[in-house]
Amino acid sequence: MQIITTHKNTDFDALASVIAGTLLYPDAVGVIPKMVNPNVARFLSTHKTAFNIILPHEVEHALIDTLVVVDTDKWQRLDRMDKLKNRKDIEIHLWDHHMNGGDIDAHWACHEAAGATITLMVREMRKRGMSLSPLASTVMLIGLYEDTGHLTFPSTRAEDAHAAAFLLENGADLHVAGFFLNPPYEENQKEILFELMKQTDKLKINDHSIAVNIVKLDGKVMTMANVVNMYRKIINVDAAFVIFVNEADQRSMIIARSGIDRIDVGLMMKNFGGGGHSGAGSATVKFQDLTPEALKKAIIEQIQKDQKEVARVSDIMSFPVTTVPPDTTMREVHTIMAEQKIRGVLVVDNGELLGIIVLWDFKKIRQERQWDSPVKAFMARNITTITPDVAPTKAAQIMVTNNIGHLPVVHEGEVIGIVTRTDILTYYYDLLPD
Repeated sequence: MQIITTHKNTDFDALASVIAGTLLYPDAVGVIPKMVNPNVARFLSTHKTAFNIILPHEVEHALIDTLVVVDTDKWQRLDRMDKLKNRKDIEIHLWDHHMNGGDIDAHWACHEAAGATITLMVREMRKRGMSLSPLASTVMLIGLYEDTGHLTFPSTRAEDAHAAAFLLENGADLHVAGFFLNPPYEENQKEILFELMKQTDKLKINDHSIAVNIVKLDGKVMTMANVVNMYRKIINVDAAFVIFVNEADQRSMIIARSGIDRIDVGLMMKNFGGGGHSGAGSATVKFQDLTPEALKKAIIEQIQKDQKEVARVSDIMSFPVTTVPPDTTMREVHTIMAEQKIRGVLVVDNGELLGIIVLWDFKKIRQERQWDSPVKAFMARNITTITPDVAPTKAAQIMVTNNIGHLPVVHEGEVIGIVTRTDILTYYYDLLPD
């Protein structure tokens, strides 16, 4: 007997991957954990009979010879599969896009970084020339969109978009997908969102905006992840961490969402026994291990620790800097810029930064004789500078705010480099050489 299963608290990517598995392994049965995401439960309440899936208690473990695990690589996240963990006579296949390191030792694996596990499985379907039903395509598209934030999360890859196109070509219904991806908010969800808004605790850590909040739950609240995602967008922070406290169970659940790849919340949640990917992560922590307040402090410390590795202006600036004395003619400056293929030159006298001249300034020349005028007559004197230890994000903000394209980098009164718009774009679009 072959079975395909996934992690507890099953989300749509996990469900879609199980369903995809039943198509890639025609003799296999899908096994969906009893605990699933509320949105998934709502979908299965009307669609489960359309797929070849069963519950964990229906599995006859003694008959299993092949186990296919999707969307996780950890035994502890599987539902009622402990009996298979130490069996040597079982072949294990693994499909997963989480790269946090697990303990499932597979005989064969497709374990790659992607926006969603379903992307990896769609790749195999395309390779085999398979066609899908509109229903199967729709649930797979829901899984893909949910795990990539509609192809907007930092973990999204080009292949995710190709997979989405394939699913749409096979009849995926965007109306159905939209219904399950954007469920209406219930009253208690709205109350929690409003509570978060009132108690917003925003921090600035290395030029990144972070929110870390603690919320006590009274009873069960559905789709808390959607609330956190909405909350992050409303308050406009780079990453949000919400600690939901269940005093009855003496547990805290962290749900984290990030909008930038430099804050990998999935990797952070691994430190608290959870997981996820760069844009979304979660973990459950017992009070006896860390109280909610201690957990909040630990999260902040973890962010501070991780962000120490972030690039600085000194890593992306151009140097050495081309400088000219203030009496240099505009003609000479123009020749220097053309020969060096640069767009700006600093004007320095005896080590003192006096001004800057950029290509745009040459438009001020109206008469031929002005080409022999000194650069000090045309240079910009009100110069904004930056220190080498500042993050590139801050440099970009200064450029936008001041509408400038060049930032001299000054250390202990000396110009040691210059950051340009090109340097910033090169950094943000990962064009720097390794």
